Amino acid sequence: MAAIQKLPSQRQNRRIADGLAFTVLALLSIFWLIPFLWMVLSSFKTLPEIYQYPPSFFPKYLMYPNYIEAWQRMPFGQFFSNSMIIAVAVVLGQLFTCSLAGYAFARLRFPGREIIFFGYVATMMVPFAVIMIPLFILMRQMGWVNTHSALIIPALFSPWGTFLMRQFMLTLPRELEDAARIDGCSFFSIYWRIVLPLCQPVLATLGIFTFLGEWNSFLWPLIIINSMDLRTLPLGLAAFQAMAMIKTPWHLIMAAATFSVIPVIIVFLLGQKYYVQGIATTGLKGA
Repeated sequence: MAAIQKLPSQRQNRRIADGLAFTVLALLSIFWLIPFLWMVLSSFKTLPEIYQYPPSFFPKYLMYPNYIEAWQRMPFGQFFSNSMIIAVAVVLGQLFTCSLAGYAFARLRFPGREIIFFGYVATMMVPFAVIMIPLFILMRQMGWVNTHSALIIPALFSPWGTFLMRQFMLTLPRELEDAARIDGCSFFSIYWRIVLPLCQPVLATLGIFTFLGEWNSFLWPLIIINSMDLRTLPLGLAAFQAMAMIKTPWHLIMAAATFSVIPVIIVFLLGQKYYVQGIATTGLKGA
């Protein structure tokens, strides 16, 4: 009887805790949204409004022509095309290589599996600045400097993506594989027909993170790309800012930055359901 009387109070405490958590998350989301809102609102301002003091958060008039002028100042269409080709190619490549490696490390038994896996994952601790010069020398020897191949091929493999796929695949029941082996399926057939369709949440998670990383990549493209027609969107934005002689046209740069984040928002909204499910389920089971 006493246990039954405690249930309403437990529900009430849970509701209070959920309410507090929601309030804290809402306040944090507003805090993180302020820079984004500042960028969008500044894209509709005039240049004098950008430089006025004290600054104003909202524009007096919505200057929609800022977007047209920003688009025409630089070949942003080409920049968008380059970034999209590179990001999509890297995402598809990583989804295949990381899922295949994750399947091998999670479901197959072979000598030295754990040592190889932990050695591969340990490469995540190596900063990019350490391998930047050797990687550039390798790209030069292969004749890939100032080509998109240097941006795509080295990024097709990811220890973090392999770790993510392995942790998710460890949660899948082995009975499905056993039944498939009885039916005569090979290891690759099991991976392709059974395991991979069950990995949609973690595939969406890895795809979103990879797309975001490649879309915003700046340092490596800055080193390897020289031609204007091969530049990605971050390089185009930097070149746009460098064109200013006296006053930086921040209203146009903010407009360019605003339409540059639209593909990322679309990708996240399309994969949000699987992304949340993948984050919630990945890593629930150890090795």
